[in-house]
Amino acid sequence: MRLDKFISQQLEISRALAGREIRASRVTIDGEIVRDSAFKIQPEHEVAYEGNTLAQQHGPRYFMLNKPEGYVCSTDDPDHPTILYFMEEPMAYKLHAAGRLDIDTTGLVLLTDDGQWSHRITSPRHHCEKTYLVTVDAPLSDETVAQFAAGIQLHNEKDLTRPATLEIITPTEARVTISEGRYHQVKRMFAAVGNHVVGLHRERIGEVVLDPELAPGEYRPLTEDEIALAVVPSR
Repeated sequence: MRLDKFISQQLEISRALAGREIRASRVTIDGEIVRDSAFKIQPEHEVAYEGNTLAQQHGPRYFMLNKPEGYVCSTDDPDHPTILYFMEEPMAYKLHAAGRLDIDTTGLVLLTDDGQWSHRITSPRHHCEKTYLVTVDAPLSDETVAQFAAGIQLHNEKDLTRPATLEIITPTEARVTISEGRYHQVKRMFAAVGNHVVGLHRERIGEVVLDPELAPGEYRPLTEDEIALAVVPSR
């Protein structure tokens, strides 16, 4: 990659401004000042800007984030802050959420720049399971458990939802596992049986569980095992 393109991406500035910074002797490669914007960076080179090392990216990236309430999962939104606010990574703008959460929903979000991997998570064909901790208005019953297991008829939809698992924890708390990703699905399922969701927190995608060490707004890279487990189909 050309040096000016690399600096442009790393600092999120224009190529022209990157070239100016290079010519101003602010960039070094392996400790030596380089003023040539067209210099071709190799993977073994150590590039620094004003003494701070800039990490080269080799291959796709995968992260888990504990999303707090009040943030949207799009990469750009004119009205609300996005989850990229928390991502202190080079070229964070290239990351996207593999399965979005509503602005008022919290919990596990997977971010990547690997489009094929995220498609396997979100595609209806793969039936990737997601588990949510749900708080509702009205007390839950065994009848609701049976309704979820049989499939729910959502408003303005032709087909029933796929069978879902509902585990009652307290009269107004439950753990719900679905293997689809319909629009606002969990909220609409409860609405269809006469209840109202007042709190929703995603705990799991595929076989990847939200790290309990992550406070709201914190993130970490996925392990190799987690990268593979995220795209495990439903059991």
